Amino acid sequence: MAGFHGHTASPDVRVLIREFGLGHVVLFARNVDAPEQVADLVRELQSIARDAGHPDPLLVAVDQEGGRVARLKQPWTVWPSQRIVGRAASEDLARRRGAALAAELGACGIRLDFAPVVDLDTNPNSPVIGDRSFGHDPELVGRLGAALVRGLQENGVAACAKHFIGQGDTDLDPHLELPAVHHPRPRLEEREMAPFRRAIEAGVSGIMTAHVLLTDLDPDLPATLSPRVVKELVRGALKFTGVVFSDDMEMHAVAKRWKPSESAVLAARAGCDVIEYCADHAQQADALEGLIRAVESEDISWTDLDDSVERVRRLKHQYLLPHRDPDPRRARLAAGTGEGVAREIAARGGIQA
Repeated sequence: MAGFHGHTASPDVRVLIREFGLGHVVLFARNVDAPEQVADLVRELQSIARDAGHPDPLLVAVDQEGGRVARLKQPWTVWPSQRIVGRAASEDLARRRGAALAAELGACGIRLDFAPVVDLDTNPNSPVIGDRSFGHDPELVGRLGAALVRGLQENGVAACAKHFIGQGDTDLDPHLELPAVHHPRPRLEEREMAPFRRAIEAGVSGIMTAHVLLTDLDPDLPATLSPRVVKELVRGALKFTGVVFSDDMEMHAVAKRWKPSESAVLAARAGCDVIEYCADHAQQADALEGLIRAVESEDISWTDLDDSVERVRRLKHQYLLPHRDPDPRRARLAAGTGEGVAREIAARGGIQA
């Protein structure tokens, strides 16, 4: 999955789609101007993929959590943080938030939201989670996360629960350094994994891994690159059959230690199905070349590759077919339609909208 710069398809992303068969794109604030523009951008990207002979449409994703992580600003709905949803403690409001997010994103042709965050807010010094979490109670986070998943997915946008696992109890930012969590496995299974279980029970389509070193499980590799975490816990203990997404591999937690051609292969061998490089074309090309070499040498098994392709295909067929390019006029009309729900959440959560 690649990101790029600009309000139209960049030359770099065109090359990745046409020559490398790139099947997934993630949008950031740098790609966003207005609802009509985003719809036109998605139409353009899908047209490039069709012209290149892709068998399925592109999966276009975004991080639209609400609060401080929201790539789509006004005129789209300005959402309170997930902490405020947690204070409201209403499954109905969480589900309606998901439904409203789906309406706004789907109208623009975005069919995957990297939400909800189901990390526990257990470390007040965490530089990356904090108010992005529903709270510190696993039961509350699980209930509200599952409700938001249902709201998104019942309205045509795939959800992705993140970040597996334990990022809410770190005091380092993985964009800059590799955080470590030292909890024993029984504690992780009892608390940190509980909200992911609820999301899986709700049918969540994706789980995103964290660039966190879980020292009791794997003292050498961060969760994203660790088979002990992805294959043994996500696939084994949780029996998750959906798509596993890596977090951005350009974060320094990974990029300081491994070249893209190395980290991509490690992530694939760990069990990640979709591997994100969100900005740098040189890193994206190096990662793709590394993956190609690893498959040719069978460092990545064809069986694992086929299994990943099938999981991605199922997700695409569920949320992208029958395909219809977004209508810019509909995208404009849908923007901001969640404001009433946002005001309810703010009022129930104890803040002024």
